Amino acid sequence: MIQIIPSVSLFNGKVVRLSKGDYNSKKFYNESPVDLCQQFEDHGIEVVHLVDLDGAKKGNPINYHILEAIASFTNLKVDFTGGISTDGDISKAYEYGASYITAASIAVTNKELFASWIVSYGREKITLGADALDGKIAFRGWQKNTSIELFEHIDYFYSRGLKYVKTTDIIKDGVMSGPSFSLYEDIINTFPDICVLASGGVQSVEDIERLNDIGVFAVIVGRALYEEKISLKELDVFLSKV
Repeated sequence: MIQIIPSVSLFNGKVVRLSKGDYNSKKFYNESPVDLCQQFEDHGIEVVHLVDLDGAKKGNPINYHILEAIASFTNLKVDFTGGISTDGDISKAYEYGASYITAASIAVTNKELFASWIVSYGREKITLGADALDGKIAFRGWQKNTSIELFEHIDYFYSRGLKYVKTTDIIKDGVMSGPSFSLYEDIINTFPDICVLASGGVQSVEDIERLNDIGVFAVIVGRALYEEKISLKELDVFLSKV
C-alpha cells in the first residue's frame, strides 16, 4: 500500500506553499509546523517531508530548530530536505532528529559526492530529489534550470545503488491539477527496483489510489491537505485500509 507523506514547507520559519516553485507565489498558513505535524500524527501519518525553502535557496539548511522541535514533540519520522550539500549538513540533520534526508542540488553539482552518500549513509537513509520542468532537471529550490534529462539523471544514481527517488513534475506543483501519472509509470517501468515518491498536483484521494495502482511507493501531499481538498478524515478512511 502506498505511503502518504504530508509536505511541510518552511519559509522564514513559517509554513508556506509555493506554486511551481515560484517564491513570489508564497501562501502562508497559520498553523505552526509542530501543531500541524501533531495533527498529522493524530490521523495515522508516520512520516513527514520537511522542506527548508530558506536552505534550498541559500544552499545550506537553515531551519534545523524546527526539525528538532518536530522530532522532539512528535513520534513522526522526518525526511528533511533543503540545501543539504555537505557531510556536515547530513550529520547535523540526523543530530537534530531527521530519519532520512532528501538531496537534489548536490546531485547536480557534485554527482560523485551524492553517489558516495548512498554507500556511506546507506541507501535506506538517502533519497534523490530529481525534480523536472519539461523533462529537464531543475535545482536550487527550482530556481536553476539545466539541460540534464530526468531519466539520465536517475539512471546515473540507480546504477550506483539508489533505492529512493522523489520526483516532482514542477509544472504540476501546488496547482492541484492532478499528478503526472504517466511520468511515474515510466520511471517505475524503466527502473523496476526503485521506490518512487511522487510529488506535485495531488488533489484527491482518487489520485492517491491511482498512484497506488501504478506502483508508486509514496505520495507527498501538500496544498491539497492545507486547503482541505483532501480532509484528514478521508486520510483516516484510506489509512484504515492499510
